[in-house]
Amino acid sequence: QVQLVESGGGLVQAGGSLKLSCAASGRTFSNSAMGWFRQAPGKEREFVAAISWSGGNIDYADSVNGRFTISRDNAKNAVYLQMNGLKPEDTAVYYCAASNPWGWYGTTSSRYNYWGQGTQVTVSS
Repeated sequence: QVQLVESGGGLVQAGGSLKLSCAASGRTFSNSAMGWFRQAPGKEREFVAAISWSGGNIDYADSVNGRFTISRDNAKNAVYLQMNGLKPEDTAVYYCAASNPWGWYGTTSSRYNYWGQGTQVTVSS
């Protein structure tokens, strides 16, 4: 059974940092593209960051570029999102996503086939 489990969310003051982790299980994800998306109350889910299976290709939403860093550890079947310089507008539920094997990474949710349950990030002003 394929499962993605996010952790590391919480409450932080503006300007602070958090590191989200996503642990994958059920099969190897070393050949899957991985992504992070978020959804704020009353808004649609939006792309945050994505990384190819090799880690050689990375993309960020303009709103987080320069503040967030996505990385992966294929040996641990895990992907991470380091978030620095957090702003109140970053408040959302953050979701980890994975593609099917050899899927190409992308900014649209349709690229991804597996989703975690989400972790809440709240940034206070």
